[in-house]
Amino acid sequence: MESVYSPIYRFVMHHKLFLLLLSFAYLSSCSGNSPGSVQDTTLNATDTTNFSNTITAKNKLGVKTIHVFVALCDNKYQGIVPVPAGIGNGQNAGTNLYWGAVYGVKTFFNKSSEWKLVETKRNPAANILERILFKHRTKNIYLLADAYDGQFIKQATIDFLLACSGKGLTTAKTNENEIPFGAASDIVAYVGHDGLMDFSLPNEFKKQNELNRKAIMLACKSKQYFGQYIKTTGAEPLLWTTGLMAPEAYILHDAINTWIKSGDNKEVRQSAAAAYSKYQKCSMRAAQNLLVSGW
Repeated sequence: MESVYSPIYRFVMHHKLFLLLLSFAYLSSCSGNSPGSVQDTTLNATDTTNFSNTITAKNKLGVKTIHVFVALCDNKYQGIVPVPAGIGNGQNAGTNLYWGAVYGVKTFFNKSSEWKLVETKRNPAANILERILFKHRTKNIYLLADAYDGQFIKQATIDFLLACSGKGLTTAKTNENEIPFGAASDIVAYVGHDGLMDFSLPNEFKKQNELNRKAIMLACKSKQYFGQYIKTTGAEPLLWTTGLMAPEAYILHDAINTWIKSGDNKEVRQSAAAAYSKYQKCSMRAAQNLLVSGW
């Protein structure tokens, strides 16, 4: 017994500091530094009458909308294990891991055969570095994605939760029509580091109206950390996570495309898990355990 186990024991004891630091770094991939200060929400305030009129106008257009809030990956201001400088610069959307990199939202959707880029805007609102508008090629569905300066991850989180609750609007103009997003969206999505691991927010995101919104949260352990807030907002969790993960755009892309085709939550989860399994080269079972739908 001694001859079998003592070498392992000696190795562990000799390298215990290294192993401890290694495990800490792994767990710290979704925890750590506090984010920068946050300004007021970028969404426009709306009262009950204005919101009702907005939804009526949206229904007349026969459109569905998806609003994606992306907190850019940021080595300096977020509690993450540092990534290469180019993709971890939260002030440069063009090369950022979650935006301009190969599996970032902008790049991945721009290469998709199902989506067409309609418009790109630089600095459309405070601390949003870039805004992109896509239209589905065969359906009357628009997707708006905002790239938040990584230092202002708290603002991105607040704006996402406000939209989930039905409070706050923004619009994108196409041809002669103004398409409403924010609280008027059918799906509201968050992509990025889970800042709620680093900071807390007062749970004041109460449901404001009866519009049925679905929420997607692609961030580490989002079910655990976003759960109390999403319950208060009244949004339905279409897709969120149970563990550490890479919030890359192929998950969002395939989940949304399946929602468009079937609207079935189980099928959405299945598609998201299949994409994660494919790109991360993990088992389908592991991906299904990570990506879940509903409560």
